[in-house]
Amino acid sequence: MTKNHPPLGDIRWQHELANAFKTIDDLCKFLHLHTAQLPVSEAAAKQFVLRVPRGFAECMQKGDASDPLLRQVLPLTAELLQMPGFSDDPVGDKAAARENLIIHKYDSRALMINTGACAINCRYCFRRNFPYSDYQVSKEKQDQALTYIKNDIRIKEVILSGGDPLLLSDQRLADLMQELADIDHVKRIRIHSRLPIVLPSRITGTLLAILTSTPVTPVMVVHCNHANEISQSVADACRLIKDYGITLFNQSVLLKGVNDTADDLCNLSERLFENGVIPYYLHSLDKANGTQHFEVSEEDALKLIQQIQDHLPGYLVPKLVKEIAGAASKQSLTG
Repeated sequence: MTKNHPPLGDIRWQHELANAFKTIDDLCKFLHLHTAQLPVSEAAAKQFVLRVPRGFAECMQKGDASDPLLRQVLPLTAELLQMPGFSDDPVGDKAAARENLIIHKYDSRALMINTGACAINCRYCFRRNFPYSDYQVSKEKQDQALTYIKNDIRIKEVILSGGDPLLLSDQRLADLMQELADIDHVKRIRIHSRLPIVLPSRITGTLLAILTSTPVTPVMVVHCNHANEISQSVADACRLIKDYGITLFNQSVLLKGVNDTADDLCNLSERLFENGVIPYYLHSLDKANGTQHFEVSEEDALKLIQQIQDHLPGYLVPKLVKEIAGAASKQSLTG
């Protein structure tokens, strides 16, 4: 395990987060786009606020309204439509949520809500309508969550999620990692985060030392949908995570107009693997209200996976899955 890297800037990421784009006008001006010529919606942005770190925006093609990264974050009028089959809770989180910040769907793993905040608001997010205000993260609630985990010996793996758990301070993460490590039956701590992709300055030597400071095995699952998201800064962050001995996976969502071609998905898998990330899941869209314009049919998704299998070795082909509320695990669409 290599741990001789200096911190990349423990404060810089907070400044970058504070300076993220928060309005349609500012983002479009940066990209040399005219809002009058786009189907953007201030009402949609009010319903689910816009937040885009500048580093992520710098990966977009200026002047291109159909840029695949822009499409993921730009509020559109289509989000205001109500469509059959779409709901505020498409994966049954509320039914599985406990008052103590735990979402417990699967026997051997439990998800802990660490924050309701994200560094970027992805328009296709399945938790865009989740009532985070009902699950206020406090020390008391966190202690209750830890007690819940301690009392259920089936739980071998704890998933830190939210929101994005890497928005927690280094000290809070250090305390939480140690408290989880003190529970004998917890063998792995899995961190689900988009920050290595959209705010790579968060990945510092200090942070990674914290994540690897206990005997419990850390696993990180990042979320990258398109090869253009992998800037040099992102590549450096992923390689640094790998240097610290943390197993690194990626999960993507199959999104119309973003990554719904075989070339898009092959390029993504290649770029991920070049930088130490294993392509793990390709999710069928979770049908959250406001996301219907991103949907790719299961028939087309299966065709895409077949095309990817024809071009890539098996270890670069992500598992095509969907989540069904109440199911015992994610469901494979390929049998």
